[in-house]
Amino acid sequence: MTKIERSALVMYSAEQMFDLVNDVASYPQFLPGCRGAEILHRDEDTLEARLDLSRAGISQSFVTRNQLHRPDKMELVLVDGPFSEFNGCWTFTPLGEGACKVMFTLQFLARNRLLGVAAGKLFSGIANQMVDAMCERAKQIYGEPQ
Repeated sequence: MTKIERSALVMYSAEQMFDLVNDVASYPQFLPGCRGAEILHRDEDTLEARLDLSRAGISQSFVTRNQLHRPDKMELVLVDGPFSEFNGCWTFTPLGEGACKVMFTLQFLARNRLLGVAAGKLFSGIANQMVDAMCERAKQIYGEPQ
């Protein structure tokens, strides 16, 4: 199983960062490797979405159901995709007023070995960039931190 964990300290509130991560429909505008995003279902506590990812000639689509615990946490569970196991979590820990720690964890295991190598490289590359991409997006949306 591949496990990825990334974090960053940012000068934006937990609420602001949660809202950026929860804006899945905008991912193709700023997330490297994300070629498409479609919201399949949304309510107060749940978001189900399909992401289309492509990098270095490898393309994959998958659907996750995200349990929303605004502004603290977002839990991701696979609904459909090339994995036998897939789960992740975004956490947003307030660090005083207007700052927080953002943490992204992701664990996945592909259904077969060949797919596992390709999907592992694709998802590892994109997941490694997600926290940085969210921090850059925060600057675009909210402006430079004070």
